[in-house]
Amino acid sequence: MIAFLDESFPLPVAFGSRGGPERRTEVVTLASGRETRNARWADSRRRYDAGSGIRSLADLRAVVALFERARGRMSGFRFRDPFDHSSAQTGGAPGALNVALGTGTGSRTRFPLVKVYGSGPAAYARVIDLPVAGSLRLAVNGTQLPAAGFSFDAATREVVLAGAPAGGALVTAGYLFDVPVRFDTDSLDLSLTHFEAGEALHIPLVEIRLGG
Repeated sequence: MIAFLDESFPLPVAFGSRGGPERRTEVVTLASGRETRNARWADSRRRYDAGSGIRSLADLRAVVALFERARGRMSGFRFRDPFDHSSAQTGGAPGALNVALGTGTGSRTRFPLVKVYGSGPAAYARVIDLPVAGSLRLAVNGTQLPAAGFSFDAATREVVLAGAPAGGALVTAGYLFDVPVRFDTDSLDLSLTHFEAGEALHIPLVEIRLGG
């Protein structure tokens, strides 16, 4: 069985969904009233409910078709997060200077593709698994590279430059991206509300990890 289908959850339904990131934190209140807190997860995990995105019978049919191809919870697929799918901090069109990926050494050609939230010691770098084809832009020291000057290695989630940037050169990127998810249920509860309109109260989706 295919563990991941490189196809997208229906975009019109995705953009009407609700949900977002979750973290797992242990909080212990001491006798003094102070707390100790421990992060169980190093990275956040996203959950969505796409039921609110259903607008028509066509939407229902598209979701059911993907559910059957994915065999319920068995296989993952792409999902466009309506709130966070661009490297641009404002959520708009991506630009090649959006995110710093690292600096050149004169021999290094591979850089992890990340999105950085915040700045300074508390900044969080999120690894991006699924950049949208054709949207990836790269620049070295502010100069955008041609498309032939780099590629994306899906196995390692790294951008690979055709030539190594000089030592100290800043490598930046911009892109649109999807989240790898699966259905978090093995059944769908659907209903017809009236002619050519349907309803699904809940379509739970959960983020999955790709690769090792």
